Amino acid sequence: MSAPTHSTPRRAFVPTLNKQCWGFMIGSTFFALGSAPGLSEILGSAGSNLLFFIGAWFFTGAGLIQVFLSGPISVPVSYHPGRMVRAEWLTASTQSFGTLMFNVSTTAALYAKSVGAQDKYVWAPDAGGSVAFLVSGVVGFIAYAHVARHWDFRHKEWWSVLINFIGCVAFGFSAIGAYVLPGGDLVNTAYATWGTFIGAICFFLTSFIVLPFWSRHRRAAGDAAS
Repeated sequence: MSAPTHSTPRRAFVPTLNKQCWGFMIGSTFFALGSAPGLSEILGSAGSNLLFFIGAWFFTGAGLIQVFLSGPISVPVSYHPGRMVRAEWLTASTQSFGTLMFNVSTTAALYAKSVGAQDKYVWAPDAGGSVAFLVSGVVGFIAYAHVARHWDFRHKEWWSVLINFIGCVAFGFSAIGAYVLPGGDLVNTAYATWGTFIGAICFFLTSFIVLPFWSRHRRAAGDAAS
């Protein structure tokens, strides 16, 4: 009688910084393509909205990974009320909420036709997501300043925090410009287009510069040189 064979257990999905970075980078690429000056005119609103819709799902996936990797929600402190919400978790959760709002707005943009529907189901959640991103950027900025105590241009983390904040501000301008007036026109088309494009480029760079690949590459180069 043959010995029983043991099947190799399937490996569950494991959230990693690498997957988080690639999720944000891919999502940012879709947003950048959908809002790129010149290309967005060729694609038309339908083509751009489809790219935003796809990119938002990558944003959401990366945002959920970011929350998972951010660690516990709070830590004990010696003063009242005894626990404090961690800035890293607050930054991640706020940004993740923003990505969910972008899911709502980009999905609604695929079918919203009337001005009222665009304001209620597209612009409102888009503005909410942009505000959430801006809050997360500010919290991240303050948290890094508190830990690092100074700004150091030599550290990639400093650049990541700064570029992320610029991207959050750009998305804020995009939301302002994208408000739909009663006549169907946007408040400021340039704000809406360039804000989204600049923000997407910033979010791409934010994740690109902290990719674990660079750290592994430096370690490998150091080992080879020693």
